[in-house]
Amino acid sequence: MVSKRLASLTCAALLAGAVAAVAPSAAAAAQLQGAGSTLVAPILSEWGTAWADATSNVPPSYAAVGSGQGLSDIGHGLVDFGGSDAPISASTTPCNCLQIPWALTATGIAFNVPGVHRLHLTGSVIAQIWLGQITRWNDRRITSLNRGLGDHFPNMQITPVHRSDGSGDSYAFTDYLSDVSGAWARQVGRGTKPSFPRGPGATGNIGMVTVVEGTPGAIAYIAVSYMIAHRLPAVAIRNAAGNYEVPNLSNISNAAAVVTRVPSDNELHIVNPSRRARIAYPISTFTYAIVQPRDPLGNGGLLKSFISYAIGAGQQFGPALDFVPLPGSIRAADRATLKRIS
Repeated sequence: MVSKRLASLTCAALLAGAVAAVAPSAAAAAQLQGAGSTLVAPILSEWGTAWADATSNVPPSYAAVGSGQGLSDIGHGLVDFGGSDAPISASTTPCNCLQIPWALTATGIAFNVPGVHRLHLTGSVIAQIWLGQITRWNDRRITSLNRGLGDHFPNMQITPVHRSDGSGDSYAFTDYLSDVSGAWARQVGRGTKPSFPRGPGATGNIGMVTVVEGTPGAIAYIAVSYMIAHRLPAVAIRNAAGNYEVPNLSNISNAAAVVTRVPSDNELHIVNPSRRARIAYPISTFTYAIVQPRDPLGNGGLLKSFISYAIGAGQQFGPALDFVPLPGSIRAADRATLKRIS
């Protein structure tokens, strides 16, 4: 079932959750409306179908239009929930909203370099690539990090790809670069839709996959589940402990282990964790359900049921898609927040 749904992610207009036919007798039933993050769409599809089967409800309708749009839509009361990999504090739309971290995964960096199958990079070098300061794949700043791996780096132009829509992956990526590169922090900063100085843009994770697959020399940041679905190689990034790590489950889990307490607003940051997280993948991220305390569409009870399933039994679908089950402390904070929804 997972592989079939992952294949559906290549559709231009992805509606995660709309994967099962609704019986005529259930056609008039209430249906949750959501919009936002493309990163969370694969697991949200699993949640929606399984929750509907378990509760005899209709799967949520979810428009995977990017975290920025999701934050805007819930802020304007157009949906029951927004999906966002960026916290509410990153939104440009005023919103008296609650955020519930409901999934844990990572933003990977994929590459398409003929003859190169493994790639080690540091945060500083990644920043220099997207700033346009490193423009060729055989630049010594890249090759010096990859000695002994056996691959040949061609004299080929680097094409750094970025999201053109408001994106939580962009937020996680630029949050990381702002933390590891003073030049990036000064010139670009962090955000869901920052002004990238170089390279083509693409819409959604599927757009990023399409560009990197079709462009020799390309490098792009992409939600890990999409990289798995399309078998794209991942950059191993040097973490604060000095180890090169890729976004596997154990590395994402190790990054999340730095969370020892959950703040009252549930905003969590685990990019570039300290060196005590020795095998952490440094662009790991939580992704959130963004909701209003009073559901603007009047589906508060249904919304609480769906999110309760997502943070509970729904976590079983995560590992196949490179989502790590939520730590117990996060789930406890989520359940407390759910009580505030009506």
